[in-house]
Amino acid sequence: MPPEMQQLGVIPLPQAINKYFELSLYFLVVMGFGTLASTGGLDLPAVLMVGAALAFRGYLFVKRRDVVISERWTTPLTIAYFAFCAGDYFLLSRSFLATTVHLVLFAVVVRTFSLRRDRDYTMLAILAFLMVLASAVLTVDSVFLFFFAGFMLMAVATFILMEMRRSGRAAQFQARHSSDDHEHRHLAFSLARMTPALVLMILVGAAAVFFLLPRMSAGYLGGYSFGTDFSTGFSDRVQLGGIGQIQQSNAVVMHVQIDGDNRGQYALHWRGVALADFDGKTWSNLRAHYPLNRQADGSFVVPLFTQGVAQDSGARSQAALGVPARLIHYRVLLEPIGTNVFFLAPWGRRIVGPYRALSLDAGGAVYDLDSQRSVNVYEADSDIAKPSPAQLRAAGDSLPQLASAYLRFPTLDPRIPQLAAQITGSASNSYDKAAALETYLKTRYGYTLQLPSAPVADPLANFLFERRQGHCEYFASSMAVMLRTLRIPARVVNGFRSNEFNDVTGNYVVRAKDAHSWVEAYFPGYGWVTFDPTPGGAVGTPEGWDRAMLYLDAAQSFWREWVISYDSSHQYILGHSAVSSTRNSLERARMWAEMRYARLLRWAQRSQRGVEHSPGRWLGGSLVVALLWLVMGNAARIARMIRTRRLQAHPERSPDQAATMWYERMARFLARRGVQKSTTQTAQEFVCVLEDERLRAPVGRFTDAYESARFGNSADDAMKLPELYEEVELAAKK
Repeated sequence: MPPEMQQLGVIPLPQAINKYFELSLYFLVVMGFGTLASTGGLDLPAVLMVGAALAFRGYLFVKRRDVVISERWTTPLTIAYFAFCAGDYFLLSRSFLATTVHLVLFAVVVRTFSLRRDRDYTMLAILAFLMVLASAVLTVDSVFLFFFAGFMLMAVATFILMEMRRSGRAAQFQARHSSDDHEHRHLAFSLARMTPALVLMILVGAAAVFFLLPRMSAGYLGGYSFGTDFSTGFSDRVQLGGIGQIQQSNAVVMHVQIDGDNRGQYALHWRGVALADFDGKTWSNLRAHYPLNRQADGSFVVPLFTQGVAQDSGARSQAALGVPARLIHYRVLLEPIGTNVFFLAPWGRRIVGPYRALSLDAGGAVYDLDSQRSVNVYEADSDIAKPSPAQLRAAGDSLPQLASAYLRFPTLDPRIPQLAAQITGSASNSYDKAAALETYLKTRYGYTLQLPSAPVADPLANFLFERRQGHCEYFASSMAVMLRTLRIPARVVNGFRSNEFNDVTGNYVVRAKDAHSWVEAYFPGYGWVTFDPTPGGAVGTPEGWDRAMLYLDAAQSFWREWVISYDSSHQYILGHSAVSSTRNSLERARMWAEMRYARLLRWAQRSQRGVEHSPGRWLGGSLVVALLWLVMGNAARIARMIRTRRLQAHPERSPDQAATMWYERMARFLARRGVQKSTTQTAQEFVCVLEDERLRAPVGRFTDAYESARFGNSADDAMKLPELYEEVELAAKK
């Protein structure tokens, strides 16, 4: 750059393109890393170290400095890190995905500080894309969409500048640039306007393709969600503490929308698995499974088992028992938590979803047997009616032969059956005994998520007589075992309870911390009845600042259902909704047009009758209306005429405008006389090219007065213009 240009602060366009390209590439890398960090799947040391490196690079940009790692160091660093990868995989991360992500981050940091050749810039852009790709693997959250949109914005700007930079270097002739000293700023503004428009077009086109091509399966990366706590917490074998591990997380597990419920009026348990066998530390299930028949409409009906306890899923013949049915229909959006269990309100009657095979186990749990589709979105009907306490007290004690499966218990601390007998000593029937145990545990023991610091030999005895606090599994297990010591069939159920209602979407928001264990006790003739001995709260709607999070939850719910879980059924719903909306819009437009036509017809009929009775008045009114329309249509022209008249009468009020008006009038007059002024000529140049000497003199005097009034704002010269104009007219007519 020439020294004089440097002194003026002028930046040549090729240098500006290179500067903007490097800055855009830097922001591309920052957006890629931000997308990866926002997933929550990146460990804290990696976030801090890479974040610090990128922040330092940004500081260098601000200070217009450059720090480049020498080539003799980049190769040894890369070799050393590949050796470190083995230790990272076997000792630190213990995950191939996490190790690969760490490798990409290392390459990003090294490449950011070793940019020399074009291939280095290209490699850094590819690494930024790999970070976004890793983000897509680690999350299904809606936050990814916002970061991805930002990444797309920077990617478009980066590749436009990359192509401009490449083309400029490859050109054999230098392009001619304008004389504007700040030409590079115009480039920046043009790029800032064009890039969002291109990104918007890309997103619109991608959205169209996205919704036209549904996914075949919605099981999106379920293996990378929440680890294995969920799958082990809702399997056929659950160790005490498994549900407590799940409750440590606040992540959203599912959204439930119940038809007709806009206020959160239900406090329901969502059944997962029911467990029958207990060895003192672990609950397990009877392994008998029954396939469910798929109906013609694609739904699965949960059958009514009445042959015995081992096959009684909880469904019961309501008509025979005199318990009126209370059916609810609901829709569940389940996050990818790595389990094939359907969570249903007791008691499930029907399940609707795009699944090919389902099964029912002896405990009433429904499983997905479709290996091509994980549990994600489904609808269900449940009967939430409960027998009254009076009905359960009269149920009797006669048990089916298979009840023994729910009466077995391991060798217990002798204090446990003694405590059960003591608590229920005054009760005369099974229901009152179960209610007494439920109330005793709820009121005499504390709730905590802190697990025992060390394994204990007898977890139940430790909970009941030493710690006297624990989480739901200890409450439910203690009650179930004590019921069995009293010869009341009981089992433990693992699932969720809904404690949060989002009144923005009308959904119950069920989180991992809502994972729960409770008890089901068997009553002859009525089946299984729910008891919950764990202290807990009622369903609530967040208030204050927490309400702001409801809108984020609504966005995430929409993203999960209509983006991640979008399949052919969603496509059908969307298409049906679009067709219905279009049909309804056309119908409304037709009805509106008919109403307007009828109103216009009535007005015309009234007008006709009015004209027949008072023709003179209607004729006068029509003339007045026509005159008003004429005036309104020519309002601008009338205003110009009035303004021209005022300037002609008083040119001293605005000499420059009066001068312009008189000069235009003079030019039009001469043009009609065959003397045309070119648009490229100045007023003085026009005078010089006039061939008629008699006309040249008055036009010259008029031009001098015009320029004095127009540019000198001389009122005296402006007042001379009408007289000088007349001289020009006289000279032109001779």
